[in-house]
Amino acid sequence: MEKLLVINAHATVDFPDSVSLEVGKHFIENYRKMNPNETIEQIDLYGEEIPEINSTVLNAWGKFASGGELTEEEKRVTNRMNEILQQFKSAKNYVIIMPLHNFNIPSRLKDYMDNIMIARETFKYTENGAVGLLTDGRSLVVIQGSGGIYTNNDWYTDNEFSHKYLKSMFNFLGIEDYQIIRAQGTSRLDKKVVLDKAKNEAQEAATRLAKKVSV
Repeated sequence: MEKLLVINAHATVDFPDSVSLEVGKHFIENYRKMNPNETIEQIDLYGEEIPEINSTVLNAWGKFASGGELTEEEKRVTNRMNEILQQFKSAKNYVIIMPLHNFNIPSRLKDYMDNIMIARETFKYTENGAVGLLTDGRSLVVIQGSGGIYTNNDWYTDNEFSHKYLKSMFNFLGIEDYQIIRAQGTSRLDKKVVLDKAKNEAQEAATRLAKKVSV
């Protein structure tokens, strides 16, 4: 059975005024109706331990390469990283729900990416460069909330790096079916208008993904 993994990159996972969380909930509800038997898991990046690449992790990786003995803390942290990696690999489809932080992804989401972008697990090195290993038809939907508008072909469009980063990195892993739903402009537009538009897009995305799964 296939699995949908919801990656929640909100520091306040239950924040009632978050448009992206509301749109994400709408997506999940519609997707579940169309795939009632599919497993849906969620990881809350600010509520669970997501190891960052620090001296402990770097020392552990060095010992893996040299055959050295890990400390208890190094074992604990690398075991947690492997849990995150295996959960990610076990899913077939993904939804990232996130706010835009200073034109980029939240810092904890970057830590998460460092846990799943692992050589020989999700990509590999070849004589012609690195290639993705997740080439079995996986899909990613990004639901992003922002106060500004980033689709007007202006300075903001050029400098909205989260979309470029996520699309590039997941393509690098072999996941080419990528879609972003923007709940954008809440500081400039009527919030209900923003929500209605994004929810309609989320419902269409849920329908498309559910049909793909059922084929």
